[in-house]
Amino acid sequence: MASRTPRRPASEAVPGASAPRPAGADGARSEAESGGRPAADATSEIALLGEGDIGAAELTRRLADNIRTLRKARGYSLDDMARRSGVSRASLSQVETAKTNPTIAILWKIAAGLEVPFSALLGADKTERVSVLRRPDQRVLRSADGQLESRPLTPAGTLGGVEVYELRLAPRAVHSSEPHAPGTGESVTVLVGQLRLRVAEEVHDLSAGDTASFAADVGHSYENPGRTHTLVHNVIVYQR
Repeated sequence: MASRTPRRPASEAVPGASAPRPAGADGARSEAESGGRPAADATSEIALLGEGDIGAAELTRRLADNIRTLRKARGYSLDDMARRSGVSRASLSQVETAKTNPTIAILWKIAAGLEVPFSALLGADKTERVSVLRRPDQRVLRSADGQLESRPLTPAGTLGGVEVYELRLAPRAVHSSEPHAPGTGESVTVLVGQLRLRVAEEVHDLSAGDTASFAADVGHSYENPGRTHTLVHNVIVYQR
């Protein structure tokens, strides 16, 4: 996100939500709870949408190929990755074979288990002196219920240790995140609407034009308390 990458999670604490949860828990049932079937945690929350030439199917396939390549390059088996990431083996297999659209939280867990930036899962774009990312080429991650849309604004691999996203939250929407790697920082600037930012025990209400910067190695969340959509620029800086 040569920088410090999402931290390797301990078995009892993995990224992707506002509080630590058991391995495989991400608003979905575990394999045991679903009668041995693949856990639903990889499909229930997010739809990966690519505009223009990059469709949802192509983006899902790209994620599958990149994750499988990164895992094998590190010599990890699926069981190893399940232990490192907190994502069930069955769900990892589904992701790597492009049989499911993974949630944003699941992707964060996988990135943490691989110890790579989130953008590495999307694959590195061709780097030039000046990298232009046209809107039709941007890879959009949108919740299935339409409450959250995350749009990467920096081509993958172009800014070492820095990622920029446009977040769009529907009225009353809440998006939570577990602590990122130690030393990770974030900055949010509200472009439109209202944002309630929670960082650990602190709560700050922001309006259009307001900016907040904070240490993101603690639990944090974004909430839209208003009746109209909120648009935010989110910058994530990983410690080198």
